[in-house]
Amino acid sequence: MVTGVGDGRWTVHAEGRVPQGVDITRPSIARVYDYLLGGKDNFTPDRELGDQIKKALPEVHLGVRAQRMVLGRAIRYLVGEAGIRQLVDIGSGLPTAGNVHEVARSIAPETHVVYADNDPIVLAHARALLAGSSGVAVIDRDLREPERLLEAPELRAEIDFDRPIGLLLCGIVHYVSDEEDPAGLIARLVAALPSGSHVFLHHLVEAGTPGEKAAEEAMRQGMGRGFFRTPAQVREFLHGLELVEPGLVRVPDWRPNGTEDSAEEHPVLRLAVAAIGRKP
Repeated sequence: MVTGVGDGRWTVHAEGRVPQGVDITRPSIARVYDYLLGGKDNFTPDRELGDQIKKALPEVHLGVRAQRMVLGRAIRYLVGEAGIRQLVDIGSGLPTAGNVHEVARSIAPETHVVYADNDPIVLAHARALLAGSSGVAVIDRDLREPERLLEAPELRAEIDFDRPIGLLLCGIVHYVSDEEDPAGLIARLVAALPSGSHVFLHHLVEAGTPGEKAAEEAMRQGMGRGFFRTPAQVREFLHGLELVEPGLVRVPDWRPNGTEDSAEEHPVLRLAVAAIGRKP
């Protein structure tokens, strides 16, 4: 490792430049996901855990691709059909093709977007990507501290709580343990949203597919997190919200546009569900 290089906020390792303070000796949720998507912003521990997941679920790349695709469809519904013009993406992950603000603004250029994450590498890349962008912000916040997240000055500068908000929880809640009360955390977020707001939720579920338990165990050993819940448990996370059709369904079945892979042909696609709930 070489320190004191560059602008003082980065350290140069054998694997590349890393924001100071980042632990690259342990896998990161965002970087493992980046690796599974075929990205380059990851390190040896991330790739090692990613390879364990691939070994358990050889078609896992189809699952992460399906997650990105359903997020795009959800944004198009929220902005294009529900008329939402402000989105908050919690656990946004590393920037990639089809970022939330890009999809939303292709429909309505006036849409405001706030990304929230607590991974230093995610924050560094997102801020570099969005430098100088108006109506888009990145905040260093954690889903497990909902009030602190919603009170962030940068978020309040972009989001008007007198108008409906689209809250995106894509691939993040299944990393929150039962002891951390995911249902309560979501309820606290929803309580702060105005009527007419929508919540998009994507979550890993138990489906009895080969390799499922091995993948979950690899996630827990590598990151200390990863909880495949039942669809009924996931449905309870949206308690009190009106589910938009088709309700809580497998990811490929949520408002498909004909480009999705089949969950019947690819069992890995049975391992996640998605839904949007509207606050009355």
